[in-house]
Amino acid sequence: MGASMRIDKYLKVSRIIKRRTLAKEVCDAGRVEVNGRVVKAGHEIQVGDRVSVRLPQRTWDIVVERVAENVPAKEAFTLYREV
Repeated sequence: MGASMRIDKYLKVSRIIKRRTLAKEVCDAGRVEVNGRVVKAGHEIQVGDRVSVRLPQRTWDIVVERVAENVPAKEAFTLYREV
């Protein structure tokens, strides 16, 4: 098995959502899907997973390209590919 990470942490590390507490709230509100299934904050994601995040200002549809514990802000976009 490859690297995995909790979805709430991934959303924060990738800078899709700025704070982990907010990422957890968005997940627990049912606004995050992984591979077509609504998931909670503790769901483990892996490279290749398709993630959809519905936020008030926009919806993100991405594919996980990389899982990393931390990356500089200017490299956060390397963790995913928008689809």
